[in-house]
Amino acid sequence: MSIRLISISHKTAPLEVRELFAFTKEKQAELGKILIDEGGAAESVIIATCNRTEIYTYFDKKQDKKKNVFTSLQELILRESGAAAVKEDVSDYLRFYQDRKAVNHLFSVTAGLDSMVVGEDQILGQVKHAYALAQEAGNSGKYLNTLFRYAVTCSKKIKTDTDLSKISVSTATLAVKAAEEAFGGSLEGKNVMVIGGTGQIGGIVLKNLYSLKGLNIYSTIRNVTMTHDAHIKSETNTLIDYKERYDYIDAMDVVISATASPHYTLTGTKVKERMTTDKTRVFVDLAVPVDIEETIAEFPHTFFYNMDDFEELAEANNRAKKEAVCQAGEILEEFEEDFMRWMIFQQAVPRMQEVKHWMEEEAEKKGFGKAIDKLFYRIRENASPEELEAFVENLREPEK
Repeated sequence: MSIRLISISHKTAPLEVRELFAFTKEKQAELGKILIDEGGAAESVIIATCNRTEIYTYFDKKQDKKKNVFTSLQELILRESGAAAVKEDVSDYLRFYQDRKAVNHLFSVTAGLDSMVVGEDQILGQVKHAYALAQEAGNSGKYLNTLFRYAVTCSKKIKTDTDLSKISVSTATLAVKAAEEAFGGSLEGKNVMVIGGTGQIGGIVLKNLYSLKGLNIYSTIRNVTMTHDAHIKSETNTLIDYKERYDYIDAMDVVISATASPHYTLTGTKVKERMTTDKTRVFVDLAVPVDIEETIAEFPHTFFYNMDDFEELAEANNRAKKEAVCQAGEILEEFEEDFMRWMIFQQAVPRMQEVKHWMEEEAEKKGFGKAIDKLFYRIRENASPEELEAFVENLREPEK
């Protein structure tokens, strides 16, 4: 019985490879069922964000005895992502974790310790959303449900008890910061378009922009007659129909795109046709798969950033949080050990019931004291010296 994890992230793979594994909500639910029906897993949860895709599975005792479990899972994942048809061997970018290492990885990811921007808050919501999606699809059960609850609780304690998230930084805030730096540190007087402001990342971008003064915000929406929480009412925010986005390109100084679209929101050809004013512009692509065609980076006086370009900005933030990371690691270790104890105990319940029944029978034959003595002798004969030493050290006089 074990927890298995297959992971691909910004730490192991470039953007063009991560795009292959950018599963939609529907695909996450579908793949989760396939891993159970065809892969033999008892439970599954899939996390898919702009920087990572993580596939957690739990195998019961019967299925876990099968050989090459990871190989079977990998084949299914590559097949369903379409990566199996790619000439490059993308399997080299996958990372495999099992049991305690998988648990540790999830806790680190959920707390933002494994993020490009250490301590960012966005990942916690994404993990909770992935867990809820797996529950809704019927793909998760007792073990992964408990694992993810522990991970979320651990992350919340880290955010409360350390300075890791006191300064809220994410790729969304870094996008705004990159745009500011391109214009000498300020966006005052600039026109900024946000494509995908109704999404999670785009919503954070909008909120960051609302905190700045003197800029004009234009956010796209599929239906301008509808409202959305991300589009906070603001005198500086103009809602525009997504279909009309190219009509505004020439006037824009900054364009930030963060959608879940499988297609480009901006192509190089159409942008070039609409840009008639010669001026500095910044294009920021926060999507995976990418939203903005990279040929735009070749245009004169143009700054272009995508997810892979934020590592340098993130490193400075990460160095400043070094002490908080150490404190977070201590909290994480406590929760990790608590969960492992829970899982080991839970898995041992059937065996303990058998031992309990055996002891009751022995007690009827020879008395309770003799049954206890016989249990201790069985432990002595079957345990390794290390296991026996740990057992003896943990014997405590019961509290009265």
